[in-house]
Amino acid sequence: MRLPRILAFILLSLLLTAAASAQVLKIVVDDTIHPITAEYISRALVEADRDHDQAVLLELSTPGGLLDSTRDIIARILASPVPVIIYVAPSGSRAASAGFFILESADVAAMAPGTNTGAAHPVSLFGGKMDDVMKEKVENDSAAFMRSFVSKRGRNVEVAESAVRQSKSFTDQEALKQNLIDYIAPSEQDLFRQMEGKPVKRFNGQTVTLNLAGEPVRLFGMTLKQHILDYILDPNVAFILFAIGALALYAEFNHPGAVIPGVVGVIFILLAAFAFELLPVRFAALILILLSFVLFALDAKFATHGVLTVGGIATLTLGALLLVDSPIPEMQVHLLTALAVSIPLGLITAFLMSIALKARRNKVVTGSQGLIGGLGIAQTTLSPQGKVFIHGELWDAIASVNIAIGQPVIVRRLDGFQLQVDPAPSFDRTPAPAPL
Repeated sequence: MRLPRILAFILLSLLLTAAASAQVLKIVVDDTIHPITAEYISRALVEADRDHDQAVLLELSTPGGLLDSTRDIIARILASPVPVIIYVAPSGSRAASAGFFILESADVAAMAPGTNTGAAHPVSLFGGKMDDVMKEKVENDSAAFMRSFVSKRGRNVEVAESAVRQSKSFTDQEALKQNLIDYIAPSEQDLFRQMEGKPVKRFNGQTVTLNLAGEPVRLFGMTLKQHILDYILDPNVAFILFAIGALALYAEFNHPGAVIPGVVGVIFILLAAFAFELLPVRFAALILILLSFVLFALDAKFATHGVLTVGGIATLTLGALLLVDSPIPEMQVHLLTALAVSIPLGLITAFLMSIALKARRNKVVTGSQGLIGGLGIAQTTLSPQGKVFIHGELWDAIASVNIAIGQPVIVRRLDGFQLQVDPAPSFDRTPAPAPL
């Protein structure tokens, strides 16, 4: 009976120790807001709840991102059993557009000195300028979404809404003065000291007091999968993957059986397709990119002296620049990337295609097809059938007219294993000697 009691005592001690050593779970978002960001934050909130952490500290620096991912993140923050502190840091950072929505959804909103937030006016994700009716609908929807949680957080609804309707931005001092955030702190430990003993009203109406000064902060990073996917979702990386994949597939089609280019091409194309699925991609831009490869092929076929290759490079560059439809520069393909990929890819593709076309136009000089047009020597009298010596071999042959032994012949056709020959016209070259 003593063993179960000892085990129970040890288990109780471990539970009490875990409760007494509850930590602050810290996550860092220094990127655009997209589905992988939402997955990362969601996993962190689940981890904090499972480990009974006192709070989650989200250090935020973002130019904005996708609306659907932003809504997903906010929904998880509002429903989190663990209080969420969002801290715009370090100095010089911003929480713009989607970042402003996320900042305002926090249980505790704070900014480091020298940071800014706001500019949350909605924009079209499908190209072109929105008409007045659609613009008003999108704007009203975003404003209502902002009001739905800012009012329950006890912050300034009117000023927060002005960031949506009028694209207003705020420095850290302006945000604090107008009750958009709760604290300005140069470091996370200073933030914890300012929060010490002060009540925090949660979204569900409960009030909690956080005593985090001196508590250990545990950094929660992305998994390897999330790191890879986050890297691939960079539009510049996605475009490079697509371009390399297309070039590798061309190399495989031009040299069947090489295998490695085909495998590399398929993998790269699939990775690019994954990124395109999650990014606001213009399909017209993809058509422009495919058109550029058609122009490269036509230039090699018709020998336009590089005119179509230049057109293909221009089309590929334009398609890259228009590929991702986002007002945020960080979610667009940069001009330098587009040129750095388009120019070498265009030149390499046109060069390879020209080599392939020239090879196909050349006369076949090997195998059975290489016999046609070749010169040989009649080894027997052809009347009309007999033997012909050509390319170091004896062949059965049939002639259109009788040909004497030792006379040169020219191969006109190959029927199975029999050559059809004619007398060779007069020529200066000495025919190949007959075998002894």
